[in-house]
Amino acid sequence: MARAGIALGTNLGDRLAHLRTARDRLVSGSPDPASLLQAPVYQTAPVACPDGSPDFYNTVIELEIDLSPLELLRETQVIECQLGRPAGAPRNAPRVIDVDLLYLGMERLDSELLTLPHPRLGRRRFVLQPLAEIRPLLVLPGHPGTIAARLRELDSSEPPLTLVTAGW
Repeated sequence: MARAGIALGTNLGDRLAHLRTARDRLVSGSPDPASLLQAPVYQTAPVACPDGSPDFYNTVIELEIDLSPLELLRETQVIECQLGRPAGAPRNAPRVIDVDLLYLGMERLDSELLTLPHPRLGRRRFVLQPLAEIRPLLVLPGHPGTIAARLRELDSSEPPLTLVTAGW
């Protein structure tokens, strides 16, 4: 078993309900549902999205998983499909749900299908800030410094995040 960090995002429909459903499906597959850590939900401006894209709700969860990285990737893709995200949608298009595997324990992987830790994790405030809420002292393999330090040092043009809800 390993702890998996997973980013959840949505900018279409009932955004909070989509986040809850994705979280609940991931927790139902955990061997230890009580292991869940969940960050607050933040509203964020779209980054690298088509003009006119609605704002996102973003958060990060962490929980115990007993799947391989590729098995967990497959599970995240099933959740996206079940919640209405079409396969093969253009990159950064508005979406009902986005479920991104950020890390899986100290696993390092660089394959055609998946890179761990997530290659853009340290460059995105909408990922670093919620992750710092639940794992500020986490140091990922191949990454310098803690998550909290990386957030403090982040050089990003992203606007500040707006807290939506701490308990969801």
